[in-house]
Amino acid sequence: MIHELPYVFEAVALVAVVVLLAADLLIVGRRPHVPTMKESGLWVAFYVALAIVFGVVVWLVGGAVPAGEFFAGWLTEYSLSVDNLFVFVIIMTKFAVPRQYQQKVLMVGIITALVLRAVFILVGAAVIEQFVWVFYLFGAFLIYTAIKLVTGGEEDEEFKENAVIRSLRRALPLSAHYDEGRLRTTVDGKRLWTPMIVVFLAIGSTDLLFAFDSIPAIFGLTQDPFIVFTANVFALMGLRQLYFLLGGLLERLVYLPIALAVILGFIGVKLILEALHQNTLPFINGGEGLHGVPEVPIWLSLVVILASLTIATVASLAKTRRDAAVNAGADA
Repeated sequence: MIHELPYVFEAVALVAVVVLLAADLLIVGRRPHVPTMKESGLWVAFYVALAIVFGVVVWLVGGAVPAGEFFAGWLTEYSLSVDNLFVFVIIMTKFAVPRQYQQKVLMVGIITALVLRAVFILVGAAVIEQFVWVFYLFGAFLIYTAIKLVTGGEEDEEFKENAVIRSLRRALPLSAHYDEGRLRTTVDGKRLWTPMIVVFLAIGSTDLLFAFDSIPAIFGLTQDPFIVFTANVFALMGLRQLYFLLGGLLERLVYLPIALAVILGFIGVKLILEALHQNTLPFINGGEGLHGVPEVPIWLSLVVILASLTIATVASLAKTRRDAAVNAGADA
């Protein structure tokens, strides 16, 4: 793979992105509150515009290929992040997290997600560099995930406590109240953990599962670790405000799992085609690449991603509007 972006640009961009993210998290830490719809909308618009500007800068510095990879990766990760908000809503509801403390929970979730993704990206890049055949596994996993999204979507809407969370509940002395979002509190002279520690673990373990989907997906679009990481950062930045902005709208995006299934399935096929093109497995074509296998251009990936998300959003809103009209007519 030809390195298309100067290392100096990558270093400066990474520092700027990390500083911006740290400033955003610092603001939340100092002033936890429930943002208004206007405030949430402005922040989401700011981060979306920032991602677009960053993509344009990448285009000017490195050309159309890395810019196209960034936009495709960012859109894919952003759409997966929106789907993940469904689970965040369920976790917040299940643990009855007061709304004024939900920003703090989301902040910890975003930090955890970034750390996990950074580790996965470094490991994934190293593995891909040495073992191209791992694309077969990534591709098969994404196709399996796509099929599961379509056939088993109902199961994904329920959050079930895993063994670690259940063990934590039994092992730690927990209070019944959040005590202004603290991790520790004092009740009748005894030092207890608040339910916030369990919520953090639930968010963290969920982020770990999300990383297994999102990282193989973006590696199917680009193998540049810089593009992979920045696409993830820009997808996660503004996710907290998006949570408050969408609110009930999440429930209206009924066809989003189908759009994600199409995207993940498409990327899975793309990965397998890439693996066949660069094949090194001795039992396939004698260990030689199948150069007649078509390569999927990045522009086609962008078209599939944008078309899937647009069609799913329009169809979802049309269906929920139609259902609401039918229910209103039945009640009349």
